[in-house]
Amino acid sequence: MAAGEGRIIECTPAGLPAGFRYSISRKSVSDRRFALIPCAGTGSRAGGPIQKQYQTVAGRPMLWYALAAFSACDAISATALVLAPDDMPLESRFGAAAFAGLRFDTAFVGGDSRHASVLAGLHHLGTMGAVDTDWVLVHDAARPGLTPAMIDTLVRAVESDDAASEPIGGILAVPVPDTLKRADAAARIGATVPREGLWQAQTPQMFRIGVLRHALEDALAAGAVVTDEASAIERLGLHPRLVNGSLRNFKVTYPEDFALADVLLRTGTPTSNT
Repeated sequence: MAAGEGRIIECTPAGLPAGFRYSISRKSVSDRRFALIPCAGTGSRAGGPIQKQYQTVAGRPMLWYALAAFSACDAISATALVLAPDDMPLESRFGAAAFAGLRFDTAFVGGDSRHASVLAGLHHLGTMGAVDTDWVLVHDAARPGLTPAMIDTLVRAVESDDAASEPIGGILAVPVPDTLKRADAAARIGATVPREGLWQAQTPQMFRIGVLRHALEDALAAGAVVTDEASAIERLGLHPRLVNGSLRNFKVTYPEDFALADVLLRTGTPTSNT
């Protein structure tokens, strides 16, 4: 078998329609990977005069850090940034120099929910040359702590997943370290939830484009509540891999999170390789 050539597998993963078949090259170094950053939300819990992804952290717009991490990662072929249809171009908002040198394509196709935006973004990737068997890594713009090394770790773990006949995909995540309490209606402790086996999901979340698109379309059509891409995949009876992430890769959600992100980005591992 020539270098870069993989074993061709015809597969229909459990939970997918019978006609949903495709050929993939398992462990092929030619498999392409696209990044997708949905950025059409308002981030109201974070407060502030503008959307949180545009607020300044460590001297730059928060969104810059995710775009820089993917731009610096050789494993990523291209990145699509999904903005709301009525948003303005980044160069109009921040000036041409703010995102200079970063590799990404902007699509003003965001929907009224995160997953509608991701689904629209997957369709946009098709206009960029992506096909169903390519990988997509979906990442939260509000996780500025992502590094190229984290991306590489996820890619290697997913593509070398020997536990599956065909790699399903996977997500960065961290084991839950704290004791969890379930509240009752009076905001008192109703129960203690065992933390053994519990992980806190992060992003990127990496799946085949065609499988993720079907999973999201199926969830939206059913009116199902899916809180991330992995939960849509799980509805199909599939079991994505958990890959150890980092506490640095936390999601900026509340006003006090900005100060922590600022410290981490000023003192921690550089986001880009430049």
